Amino acid sequence: MAVQSATQPLVNDRREILGWAMYDWANSAFSTTVATVFLGPYLASITAKAAEASPDGLVRLFGFIPIAPDSFFPYCVSFSVGMQVLFLPILGAIADYSHLRKRMMQVFATLGALATIGLFLVTEDLWWLGGLLFIIANLAFGAAIVFYNAYLPDIASEDRRDRVSSFGWALGYLGGGLLLLLNLIFFQMRETLGISTSLAVRINLASAGVWWLLFSLITWARLRARRAPRRLPPGETYVSIGFKQLFKTIRQLKHYPETLKFLLAYFLYNDGVQTVIAVAAVFAAAPIARGGIGIEQGMLTMVILMIQFVAFGGALFWGRLAEWVGAKRAILISLVIWAGVVIYAYLGLRGPSRVLEFWILGAFIALVMGGSQAISRSLFAQMIPAGKEAEFYAFYEVSERGTSWIGPFLFGFVNQMFGNLRPAILSVIFFFIMGLLILPLVNVSKAMADARRPVAE
Repeated sequence: MAVQSATQPLVNDRREILGWAMYDWANSAFSTTVATVFLGPYLASITAKAAEASPDGLVRLFGFIPIAPDSFFPYCVSFSVGMQVLFLPILGAIADYSHLRKRMMQVFATLGALATIGLFLVTEDLWWLGGLLFIIANLAFGAAIVFYNAYLPDIASEDRRDRVSSFGWALGYLGGGLLLLLNLIFFQMRETLGISTSLAVRINLASAGVWWLLFSLITWARLRARRAPRRLPPGETYVSIGFKQLFKTIRQLKHYPETLKFLLAYFLYNDGVQTVIAVAAVFAAAPIARGGIGIEQGMLTMVILMIQFVAFGGALFWGRLAEWVGAKRAILISLVIWAGVVIYAYLGLRGPSRVLEFWILGAFIALVMGGSQAISRSLFAQMIPAGKEAEFYAFYEVSERGTSWIGPFLFGFVNQMFGNLRPAILSVIFFFIMGLLILPLVNVSKAMADARRPVAE
């Protein structure tokens, strides 16, 4: 039942919650169609063609920076993540001070969507434009997510946040998976339609931006601003105020030791989650002689689609599970399952039934993938002091983006050392074990009490 006060908009209002969750539906198209499936291979192919005229097989960014074609997209990903780590805390502080959270979310979501639509213009001669537009889109994507997450404590009461957060994740998997399915069907039909491969990819990339922009309109229509915009003091700008607000919050972090402890646990186990997601396709497609499974690309694509749609139900289930057993315990259960997935990937998937086993393992990944992340988001919402939602969710997002390189690096290092993917995939269990060791030490009740306690300026 919705709760209303004289000064605050509705809490637990179904119409607003649906509008909020539809943003996950909208922006997940960028994650699946652009970042995961189509842009990386496309940029590598057109950059390789541009490098054919070079005697060393490298392209030159700005005319003098040598880049291998296969490395261009990973470099763009790394640079955009670095930009997020640098800018998101400042943007969060500006949003909390100015009370312009919704407007800033609109600006960055629109910027990201337009940059994604602009990927349609990327051809062989404009290979560098693909990297530039992706960096802009990914930075805007991360910024908008901060403001989106910061709305969770406003739209849902404490007893409903697990379910609401899981509902958002579930819609994200469903929306991103649906557009990816449509784009894959269109890509397979390109020759029948008389469309070149390059044009088909560019249409698919642009479609993610159109999807992102159009479905965001539902969010803007239903999501309410919580406070009136705050005027700037004389002689100040939002940037200067943002820095002051951020430094003040950093000085006050010592008053939230349990929140910081949770962030440390999240740093670790989420890195494990992101690593499994990032390397699963590499592990599945690699030859058996190198420790892989040897699954063909077409079959692998079908598994990826299955994971998207099963994750929809998995996220909803984990929201209910958190209500039954508690959010922290639900996360711990998910980490045990994640550890089991890694152990089975190391020991199993070897015989004639390995493809079927991979389908089953993919279903387990889908079951916990959205749940562990959605419940982490809602649990963190309980530990945030009022008025600092965007700042703390900026730290939360930075913890996800800023450490996401550690797991893949460890995976690559172990693979290179042993010359086999099996020990590499097993090494990822370190992150889940550390999460299982640290998370039980987090005193959620104390974290919630600390968040409610006023802190002297």
